[in-house]
Amino acid sequence: MSPQHERIEAVTFDYWQTLMGEEPGHLSGLRRAAWAGILAEAGHDVPEDVLREAFEQAWFAYEASWIAGTQYLAPQAANDLIDRLGLSVTESTRDALIEAFVETGRDGELEPAPHLRDALRALSAAGTRIGIVCDVGMTGSQILLWHLERHGLLACFDHWSFSDEVGFYKPDRRIFEHALRGLRGMDPSRVAHVGDRLRTDVAGARAMGMVSVRYTGLHEDRAEGFEEADFVIADHRDLVAALELM
Repeated sequence: MSPQHERIEAVTFDYWQTLMGEEPGHLSGLRRAAWAGILAEAGHDVPEDVLREAFEQAWFAYEASWIAGTQYLAPQAANDLIDRLGLSVTESTRDALIEAFVETGRDGELEPAPHLRDALRALSAAGTRIGIVCDVGMTGSQILLWHLERHGLLACFDHWSFSDEVGFYKPDRRIFEHALRGLRGMDPSRVAHVGDRLRTDVAGARAMGMVSVRYTGLHEDRAEGFEEADFVIADHRDLVAALELM
């Protein structure tokens, strides 16, 4: 049975595996390839397995910071990677590596979730304001927005709150508060948040008093010890009906 809730006037979406999808390891592979070329040109012979291991350790460092709620951005990750590899590089090579690490995300093949465009159109037709609440990893918010624009979707959103700009990761209430202010200061009970993760999306929305929706169409979260969302959907076309906006 559907839970009772206030009339929904706004919906916020997580970005990764909710709005947009990426083949696992795709962006990391692009970054490694770019680094391999730069390092080879600079005369550094770094075996592929060593480079891969260093990149995996960089991701683990990000995840630890993410869980701890401490910002860990791409430039810092790139600098830490260079140090982890034990490379003595020139300033120009370091700059080239950092730039490649930060900008390579533009070359990624990110694709909208199935039927997302239909859902966004339906929400707009229902008079619902639409936002984004996103935890940024190794790909910065400006590139993430660029991918939405590339697919003709950016104009569908009234506001966005990215952790690299706001300074907080979900489930910290401050990133949700930033989103609510951007959506005309709406009462949390009249806003739904859609995301794939129980720890960040569902728990964060619940703590704010927002309606929580877990989307499983691209990723099935197996985390234990967290409450389930108010609604669980596998197809974005089911969102409007679930929120009773028809």
